[in-house]
Amino acid sequence: MTKRTSGSDGAKKAPLPGGSNKDIDNAAKPNAGGRASKQPEAGLYLVATPIGNARDITLRALDVLGLCHVIACEDTRVTAKLLALHGIHRPLLSYHEHNAERMRPKIIERLKQGEIVALVSDAGTPLISDPGYRLVRAVTEAGLFVTHLPGASSVLTGLVLSGLPSDRFLFAGFPPPKSGKRLSLFEQLKTVPASLVFLESTRRLAKSLADMAAVFGPRQAATGRELTKMFEEMRRGPLDELAAHYSDSGAPKGEVVVVVAPPSDDESALSDAAVDALLTDTLKTLSVRGAASQVAELTGRTKRDLYNRALVISGKKK
Repeated sequence: MTKRTSGSDGAKKAPLPGGSNKDIDNAAKPNAGGRASKQPEAGLYLVATPIGNARDITLRALDVLGLCHVIACEDTRVTAKLLALHGIHRPLLSYHEHNAERMRPKIIERLKQGEIVALVSDAGTPLISDPGYRLVRAVTEAGLFVTHLPGASSVLTGLVLSGLPSDRFLFAGFPPPKSGKRLSLFEQLKTVPASLVFLESTRRLAKSLADMAAVFGPRQAATGRELTKMFEEMRRGPLDELAAHYSDSGAPKGEVVVVVAPPSDDESALSDAAVDALLTDTLKTLSVRGAASQVAELTGRTKRDLYNRALVISGKKK
């Protein structure tokens, strides 16, 4: 666990641009509305930004963005517009998948010098289908402080608006652009006992939904576009109907979140061959009893039946 004490790495806090560290101390005091903000310490702050509505940003996020030494962002033009809306002026540093290897050491060095660095994506929560996890890993390995300021997320917004089960879900990111690889991915996810959440390009939406329907069948699903914006739209129905709609109407505008319902009990029931394959793989690292117990938890089958089957697979019972 990273120690949260300021300067725990021996680095002295760098003075803030246009001010001093006293500015941070003042920001920690309650304002007229009774809001208090903890004094930010040197480190990396993962700051969620709005996914559409510019007012969907937290007071804490505005505090850190206004007091940090530099803001690392995907597109400086996009972030500059958001900052301008809130009257914030801070240096911007380009950090994206194409320059991450080169920029990561530079950010680490700034943190070692005691700076406060905010990392934002163009929209939503950093690291969700955006670059950044390697930076977080590098920061923690260096013994430096890192924390997250939660906020807007298109994944969670789409999930809660879908009307589909939200007690268990899997975020699967963007499906592959080519149909063959998409179908392969969907086959892997077919028996996952959870709602599935995808992000998808609008120009590939109809074909992607058609591939989902081919693998998942007529499961209930929902598509969300322009979430939190003026023309927000949620469309719900069976996958094949959604695919037909977007095929007929053409690619919509905006970005799309797709949520697919979990498999039914009949769908999620594994075949005997699939259970045998699971037992065979588990027996590589566990005893017969241990394998039976673990597979029972995964499949819902009885331990007794799985134990007997594991004995046969392991060659201990003819």
